[in-house]
Amino acid sequence: MKRVGIIGGVLLAVLGVMQLVPKGRNHTNPPVTQEPAWPSPEVRALAVRACFDCHSNETKWPWYASVAPASWLVEHHVDELNFSEFDKPQRHAKDAAEEVREGEMPMAGYVALHGEAKLSEAEKQRLVEAFAAMFPR
Repeated sequence: MKRVGIIGGVLLAVLGVMQLVPKGRNHTNPPVTQEPAWPSPEVRALAVRACFDCHSNETKWPWYASVAPASWLVEHHVDELNFSEFDKPQRHAKDAAEEVREGEMPMAGYVALHGEAKLSEAEKQRLVEAFAAMFPR
């Protein structure tokens, strides 16, 4: 039991030290500068529902976005692919169709907390087809 207490204390201390790392603390939403050319309003609506919260300048910053290491993950996702800044290179856009197809996006943990992001199989297929056409490999 003493060992469990020591391990728990060490983990708590590490978590505390992680909070000192400033990465993941920039919770601003700069203006939208350019979105991709959406093939239809329906596809854009699906992307808004399932993707924009982590991949746009329209991110809703939940409480856990202020707690490391979750804050690092949230900021990484916004920086990795940003549907609000298509006037800048988006090197991960080409992976979007495959990640939706393989069930990697939207992330299961995110969907568990944000049920509105859950996509039906038909919606996933529509998004995969649109992303594949919009962002060829």
